[in-house]
Amino acid sequence: MKLTEGVAVVTGGGSGLGEATVRRLVGDGVRVVVLDLKGSHGAELATGLGGSAVFAPPM
Repeated sequence: MKLTEGVAVVTGGGSGLGEATVRRLVGDGVRVVVLDLKGSHGAELATGLGGSAVFAPPM
């Protein structure tokens, strides 16, 4: 399945396989919500990907 638009939510998106998934989805034109812990690299990842990704830590 190839996604080319829409919005995806990736849990654990700040590192490892989650980060790779986020990068792949953004590269394919999908907007992504990166869910990960506050101490993760999720915020930096989302910032680096511009307006295509946002970081959402748990409350």
